[in-house]
Amino acid sequence: MPYEDREVRTGTDEALYDRIGKEVDLRADRLWDVSTALHRDPETAYAEHRASALLTAEFEREGFTVERGTAGLPTAFTARSGSGAGPRVALLMEYDALPGLGHACGHNLIAAAGLGAAAAVRATLGDTGGTVLAVGTPAEERGGGKVELVGAGVFDGVDAALMFHPGVHSWTWAPLTAQRQIRVGFHGRAAHPTGNPTEGIDALAALIQLFNSTAVLSRRLPPGSHVQGIVTDGGESTNVVPAYAEGLFGLRGATTAGLEELAAELDSCAQGVARATGTVAEVTPVGTGYRHFRNNRALSDRFAHHLARAGIPVVEPVPGVYLGSSDIGDVSHRVPAIHPFVAIMDESGSDHTPDFARAAAGPRGRQAMLASARALACTAADVLLDTGLKETAWAQLRRQAAAGA
Repeated sequence: MPYEDREVRTGTDEALYDRIGKEVDLRADRLWDVSTALHRDPETAYAEHRASALLTAEFEREGFTVERGTAGLPTAFTARSGSGAGPRVALLMEYDALPGLGHACGHNLIAAAGLGAAAAVRATLGDTGGTVLAVGTPAEERGGGKVELVGAGVFDGVDAALMFHPGVHSWTWAPLTAQRQIRVGFHGRAAHPTGNPTEGIDALAALIQLFNSTAVLSRRLPPGSHVQGIVTDGGESTNVVPAYAEGLFGLRGATTAGLEELAAELDSCAQGVARATGTVAEVTPVGTGYRHFRNNRALSDRFAHHLARAGIPVVEPVPGVYLGSSDIGDVSHRVPAIHPFVAIMDESGSDHTPDFARAAAGPRGRQAMLASARALACTAADVLLDTGLKETAWAQLRRQAAAGA
């Protein structure tokens, strides 16, 4: 059911939402200037120095107290406004770009919307409605800045974490899988393939056999799960039996528990291949990976209601369709969170493409950014002013955690 046809009781004065919308409108051109400046000057994961400087300067201009280098990450930041008492809401911003493609995931729009939402809430509520925390989160595309921020306690005491993401769908929430990377190396024994072939133990042959095993495994995986690998070391010479070979495997699971089960299966396959080939398998996780996303329905319903009021209807995701992974998953396991999609191009397109990068600087991108800034700001105000919403959101997260969902 489209959300414009659904009754949502907000418990907050409609006049307040109008004032918030006017505050976003007052900043519309400036927010678009920030978005297009980021778009013209893309910076990749952990190297978003100019983006971070631009955004922190804007928050200081809006009267926020800014901390740079949050959690020891040079391009992370927090901007804070409020009394420190009462509810706390975090508005999340991403601003890293893709190598060679620029802002083909639309993070310039995410950053500008977060800035606009936080500024509008502060301008409307002042310091009387709790605390607004704007969090600059680097390296979503590679590395997972939010994972490090969660570990550093940045979200401790936060009652809601809010962001939107541009896409090719307008969906109330994002079906995002858990993901991690695992390196598998096989140790064999070098030999000359004609001079002393029986003395060799071919590590590359073992790695190839592991790829064959994962192809069989993939045929029985549930929706949302997959294994994709590449060869990172296959030997150095064709006239030497490789003593070492290595592959890097990307794993995804619809849930974090499902991902761990898949990782265990990959390890079992690797050890089985090692026994069969006389090699030694070395299985090593790379980084921490991302948890699956837990949508908070109480909060995403509010966002969808406000976005529909801003002229963009949203619907539920298509069942069984998954759209990648993100470090927002780790945040959503710590505090109630939302990550809706708002379309900036038709469903025939895709993000991570040059066409999507162009759309992120086009008129539909501007419309989505401003509408999402309003909806995020209104949702943030709901969290700060509606005690019942905060309690419902936390109750939902506790139920999800208890069920392992």
